[in-house]
Amino acid sequence: MQSQRVEFSNAAGAPLSGVLEVPDADPSGWAIFAHCFTCSKKSLAASRVARGLAERGIGVLRFDFTGLGESGGDFSTGGFSSDVSDLIAAADWMAAAGRSVSLMIGHSLGGAATVVAAGQIDAVKAVVTIGAPSDASHVIEQFRESVPEIESAGRAQVNLGGRPFTLSREFLDDVRASTVIESVKTLRKPLLILHAPGDEVVGIDNATDLFVAAKHPKSFVSLDRADHLLTGKNDSVFVTDVIAGWSGQYTGAVATAQTTTPQSNRVIVRETGENGPYQNEVLIGGRRFFADEPAAYGGADTGPDPYALVTAGLGACTSITMRM
Repeated sequence: MQSQRVEFSNAAGAPLSGVLEVPDADPSGWAIFAHCFTCSKKSLAASRVARGLAERGIGVLRFDFTGLGESGGDFSTGGFSSDVSDLIAAADWMAAAGRSVSLMIGHSLGGAATVVAAGQIDAVKAVVTIGAPSDASHVIEQFRESVPEIESAGRAQVNLGGRPFTLSREFLDDVRASTVIESVKTLRKPLLILHAPGDEVVGIDNATDLFVAAKHPKSFVSLDRADHLLTGKNDSVFVTDVIAGWSGQYTGAVATAQTTTPQSNRVIVRETGENGPYQNEVLIGGRRFFADEPAAYGGADTGPDPYALVTAGLGACTSITMRM
């Protein structure tokens, strides 16, 4: 699997930053993953699920919505319709590059936007939502106390997930005008709804509303004790396995476990640019892990440092040689 940095433009011409997760073998299909509200392509859910699907043979594009992460544009005025437009632009860019998208996956508000966008993209054959709201205006609950100031002053700075964002009256109006349920009713494409019963950010009643509104074929899978952001690694693995298995019957993509060549000497080391300044992705014979620096040296401590890797290699070589 390879992670390729890409860039394309939205409808307004602003640059959108993305990462293309490419399987080692020819992809059996292509998908787009839409991240959650105020998150980015680097969120745990986006990166883990996208990479997991690529390891199973399905190529995935994950990208930052307008004004978020490394993408250009103004987030404060974009709103929900901007996310929908970005997804359509992403699908058009993929198609122009010969990577027609047959599967769309959306997390939280990205799930709601995915449902609306998928109905406007003929090539999409199946849709997946993860912890998605049935009404885009649900996000207003996250900054409800600032709504009066936004409406009276035209804009205000709010705190979302510990980070400051400026939101405008246009943003509120756009979110309130969303028609997610109506889009679900007219989607007429296979829909898989993944939701945790104990989700404290987007309640399980939203999954019920989406499921009731959708036409068959539709499926629901409970995420048991997962939290809204899928911070548990096992939860992301479960989500990936379910999506890979479910989507193949509709998209024609056959998910396969990544195979490795036991004695392959091909080694690839590259910066991820995601978790701290020093994290590197190491690929050896199809196996993947991280190299990093400890937190004390400014790293994110997501893997062994280079000295530990060299020592481990020498130690393994000595032990194996003695056994031989």
